[in-house]
Amino acid sequence: MDDKQAYGERQIVGIDLHRDRSVLLRMTAGGERLGRVRIDNSPAALKDQIAKAGPLPRVVLEATYGWYWAADALGEAGAEVHLAHPLGVKMFGYRRVKTDERDAADLADLLRMGRLPEAWIAPPPVREIRELVRYRHKLIQTRTSAKDQVHAVLGKTGVRVPVTDLFGRRGRAWLAGVPLHGPYALRVASLLRLIAFLDDEIAGVDAHTAHALAGHPGYAAVQTIPGIGPIFAAVMVAEIGDVTRFAGPAQLCSWAGLTPRHRASDTRVHRGPITKQGSPLLRWACVEAVQRCRADTPMRRLKDRIVDRRGRKARNIAKTAAARKLLTLVYYALRDGEVRALAKATAA
Repeated sequence: MDDKQAYGERQIVGIDLHRDRSVLLRMTAGGERLGRVRIDNSPAALKDQIAKAGPLPRVVLEATYGWYWAADALGEAGAEVHLAHPLGVKMFGYRRVKTDERDAADLADLLRMGRLPEAWIAPPPVREIRELVRYRHKLIQTRTSAKDQVHAVLGKTGVRVPVTDLFGRRGRAWLAGVPLHGPYALRVASLLRLIAFLDDEIAGVDAHTAHALAGHPGYAAVQTIPGIGPIFAAVMVAEIGDVTRFAGPAQLCSWAGLTPRHRASDTRVHRGPITKQGSPLLRWACVEAVQRCRADTPMRRLKDRIVDRRGRKARNIAKTAAARKLLTLVYYALRDGEVRALAKATAA
């Protein structure tokens, strides 16, 4: 039997994964349905059902709530695992009748016909780094909310803040002397304790992240790019993962949602704002890093040229273009372990 025949005999399994229970539907490569079952979610139950699909089944599930454990269990069971991108399969919602069995069957059909909008399955080490940087971002958001609440309380009591940074050394000293009373004093004191606690938690996550990425060649190389420090570098390494899955920097920028929308019909072509698809945390890191670049960097020069040519109203467009430039350098840093373009510019 040749490889093509052997590949054709492998069963296809579509999984409609839910929080507590899931539906598995098995079919042949030709589309003939072989069986359907609903299981209570657990690695053992999933492995038992996949064993019925024979050797090396091709299994597809959607990148939905809690897919990590399912992908790992399927891999351990010897399956070829595919992850469907949620945006690519949203057409399921337009059916008049939508059931778990039909969702599982549609996923299996897309896989066997080669039309599956596939997402990358990040290996466990990459997922662990992502967990750290994403949790840090949540902590930062919580701390920012607490700081905003302190400003709100002061505003309610008619107190004008005379310092730029209320939570810096001078700001803290001034805040300690503000004569608040009753629930206002209680709330500010509580928020300050919460901010101090979050500061400690963020520092702990930063230390753990730096330890986890110690010795990572891409992590060190990315930090040679102007505007990128340890925090932004960790976000980029975690969110991008294996950079070789992208054919080039243009594909990485598109995946990150930093490229314009493109709509074409007949001779009419419309290019709109950036897609904002992909990782929002990666886009945030690129844009923030651009704003920290010095005037003599490629990103800053590109940004200034666009503003000079198109006016101050194009500042956001210029910022986005500079972010694409920066992400292009990140691509080469992760791929090669260095950024030769920056080295040549420095030598010149």
